[in-house]
Amino acid sequence: MKEPLWNPSAERISNSNMTSFMRYAELIAGKPFHTYSELYEWSITDLEEFWKSIWVLSGIIHSRKYDKILTNPVMPGAKWFQGAELNFAENLLKYRDNQTALISAREDKPAVRLTYSDLHGRTASLAHSLKQMGLKEGDRAAGFITNIPEAVIAMLAVTSIGAVWSSASPDFGFNGILDRFGQIQPKVLFAVEEYQYNGNLISCTEKIERLAENIPEIEKIILIPNYHDLQSPIQKRSSKIKNSVYIDEILFDQINEIEFRQLPFDHPVYIMYSSGTTGKPKCIVHGAGGTLLQHFKELSLHTNLTRNDTITYYTTCGWMMWNWLVSSLNIGAAVFLYDGSPVYPSPSALWKKIDEEKISIFGTSPKYLNLFSQNDIQIKKEFDLSSLKTVLSTGAPLPENIFKWIYSSVKNELQLSSISGGTDIISCFMLGNPNLPVYAGQLQCRGLGMKVESFDENGKPVINKKGELVCTKPFPSMPVFFWNDPQGEKYRSAYFDYYPGIWRHGDFIQITEKGTIIIYGRSDATLNPGGVRIGTAEIYNVIETMEEISDSLVIGQKWKDDVRVILFVVLKERIILNEELILKIKNTIRTNSSPRHVPSKIIQVNDIPRTINFKKVELAVKKIIEGDEADNKEALANPESLEQFKNISALLTD
Repeated sequence: MKEPLWNPSAERISNSNMTSFMRYAELIAGKPFHTYSELYEWSITDLEEFWKSIWVLSGIIHSRKYDKILTNPVMPGAKWFQGAELNFAENLLKYRDNQTALISAREDKPAVRLTYSDLHGRTASLAHSLKQMGLKEGDRAAGFITNIPEAVIAMLAVTSIGAVWSSASPDFGFNGILDRFGQIQPKVLFAVEEYQYNGNLISCTEKIERLAENIPEIEKIILIPNYHDLQSPIQKRSSKIKNSVYIDEILFDQINEIEFRQLPFDHPVYIMYSSGTTGKPKCIVHGAGGTLLQHFKELSLHTNLTRNDTITYYTTCGWMMWNWLVSSLNIGAAVFLYDGSPVYPSPSALWKKIDEEKISIFGTSPKYLNLFSQNDIQIKKEFDLSSLKTVLSTGAPLPENIFKWIYSSVKNELQLSSISGGTDIISCFMLGNPNLPVYAGQLQCRGLGMKVESFDENGKPVINKKGELVCTKPFPSMPVFFWNDPQGEKYRSAYFDYYPGIWRHGDFIQITEKGTIIIYGRSDATLNPGGVRIGTAEIYNVIETMEEISDSLVIGQKWKDDVRVILFVVLKERIILNEELILKIKNTIRTNSSPRHVPSKIIQVNDIPRTINFKKVELAVKKIIEGDEADNKEALANPESLEQFKNISALLTD
């Protein structure tokens, strides 16, 4: 059995929010909980009492209490807290004091800081203007926007009215944006005129004009300049874009109060999008109450966030981690927003910000951490990092070598939590726990109230064996519906066709006897050579520790009534894929995994296709290799990388 890389101190456990909740839950359950496992079992056995406790603990602001906690407890179809009325933005703006709410950093601009009082005032002014423009309950407002304070203010103003917020990053191609916003037909579009990345200033004017031309439902465009300190209006100027106004002209109306529209618990608050790599993105609608309760549980209990913390997640506004991060306002923490390249003007630029701003909780992706671990960069020698207590990672399985690098080269006294869920649930199935040890390559625990199981090929739950990630009981943050899916056919097909009444998420996992979880990658990308199921992450975790390898992607190719494993590698500069290296790669995989994991072919490529949110796009490559066209390339950060695979497919006929 593996030894943990980190154990929380007795003091840390004693002072954690999780421990406080455990004592509170004991009073409700009428029995003691000695371990997290016991607490978890209660949370999934007595679902109604558990979620009622989160309602109470979160102090959720509401104008009308619920009549019943859970109605029709099936999937899909479960209804939570029916009869309750509340407003999403009101809960995120519960504080109006002078404590810091937002800190915004950009590549070469001074930091922008807003207190909770400032944030309330700017939101009140914008909400007033939006209502004058005719935005009302149920309307959609879209943000073509970067990770800046104006994005948060716009979302809060929109949802205070009862309208629905949806955002996407401006680094999407035009068709990628149109495929998303065109489906939901927003009345108002918030748009950045330009943004900076890696030192380059990128204009968005042409995309904004084209969006206005192609989405006739857009009545007003609210333009956001590249930089604004948000303390006073910028000198008045005009835009050539029709029906547009600059945001600073409507942020300073001295409106002091907000009329928070009171709405049902599951009233739509966000529209999120599937990756769109296999077709037009699905528009996933999330409700206000479920998002509030789920995010509170994850941030307060599993992440141990308090008002004394400063939290950040390196994300765009097109990834659900932005929505998750912004919910930290509900707890009253300071939220650090970073806009730009995390490695500009120097590779350690983001680590420098963590040090300077005394950030205590830092979230990112494995790809970012791998930039440093591959070269064994000693971050702890460059920076103090005394404030940093938790590192979060999501977007892909976090390999064992990065776990070990964090503790050896960043800081040995912190909680490293690999977390996993998805846009589909705007939250996590498995995540961290301040009271539990950290094991290399493993997620610490299943989330409270989430009955997550691993199903074998016979649809039976298994422990210590790879299987399908399923959730067998309903939870409040399930989508309320898909947009333009009146009969719910797309919704049911996405999650419930495989196991009727059970949520199938599409990941390949193992739940260990100690309650930790290992993720093996997407189950729809699972390799099946000789009928043996292999998760792609099992190969990535081995191959990407090799000093010669910069990046990789693996697929299963149909071959002679079976499946063979094809491995594509990006090599570091001046490294050549010769027979010697091919043999080394195969031996490394054979030694650290098994002979069945060894690829039949190893091919060098220039780049690995990824989504805007850093996820490898295995299925698109598989389609190309098998002679099909990849759908919706606009969803990719680097769509040009797919071209090389068209030429390679001709080489994979032997």
